[in-house]
Amino acid sequence: MTQLPAQQDKKTQWPDADWRDDEISLVDLAVILIRRWKAMAVIFVVVVVLAVVFALMQTARYQYTSLYSVAEYTNSNGQRVAIESPASVVAKTQNLYLGPETRKLLEKNDLASLPFEVKATNPSDTLLLKLNSDATQDNQQLVATLHQNLIGRLQADQAELVDQRKASLRRQLASAKQALESAKESDSPSAAELVATYYSRVSDLEGQLNELREGEITQHAVQSLEPVGTSKKLIVAVGIVLGGMLAVMGAFFLEFIAMVYKKSNE
Repeated sequence: MTQLPAQQDKKTQWPDADWRDDEISLVDLAVILIRRWKAMAVIFVVVVVLAVVFALMQTARYQYTSLYSVAEYTNSNGQRVAIESPASVVAKTQNLYLGPETRKLLEKNDLASLPFEVKATNPSDTLLLKLNSDATQDNQQLVATLHQNLIGRLQADQAELVDQRKASLRRQLASAKQALESAKESDSPSAAELVATYYSRVSDLEGQLNELREGEITQHAVQSLEPVGTSKKLIVAVGIVLGGMLAVMGAFFLEFIAMVYKKSNE
C-alpha cells in the first residue's frame, strides 16, 4: 500500500494546524458586523443624507414640445403629400437653422451656452416636425423663443416652395383650360372625348390648387405634465441601497485594518 507523503499526513493528523487558521465562518462574519455596528450606522446615515441632499438640490426639468405641420397638398390619387419630405425638414432644422438661431439667442441674452438642447424628429406616419427640449421652468421662455425662431425659418423656406407649387399648378391649369376651350370648338369626332379628358384635368388641378396648404404651428413649447429624468424618490432609494452596501463593506474594511494593525504590532 502506497504511503501518503509526510506533509499530507501531517495536515491530516493536525486539523487545527496553521494552514487552516485563515478560514472564516458565517459566525465570524456576523460577529464582525455586530462589533462594527456603530461604524455601519455612521456610514449608512452619511450616504443616505448625501443622497437626500443631492435629490433636494435637483431642479425639476420638464419636456417642452413644439409641433409643426409641414406644407402639403392633395395629389391626383387623393392622398395628402408633403411639399417637402419630413426627413428633409428635420435635416434642415438640425443642420441649417439650429446653429445660427442658437448663436443669435446667445448673443441676445448674453449667454455662453444654452442650458438645454433641441431635438428635431418626425413622428412615424405623420407629416409633422417635432421639437423637444428638456429644461427647467426658469428657461421656458428661452425654449419657446428658440422653437419659434426655428419654425419661423422653416415656414419662410416652405412658403417659397408653396408659391412655386402654386405657380406651377396655375400654369398647368391655364394650359388645361385653353386646351379645353379648343376641344369645345373643335369639329373632330374625338372632340367629346377630349372635352371630357380636359375637363377632368381642369377639375383635378383646381382641386390640388384649392387644397394646397401652407405649414402651420399646431403646438408651441407645451410643457409636459410630469417632470422628466431621474425622480427624487428614486435617488433616495438608490442612496438607501448604496448606503447599506457601503456600510457592510466598510465594516469588513475596518476589521481588516484592525487586524493588520494588530499583526504589525506583534
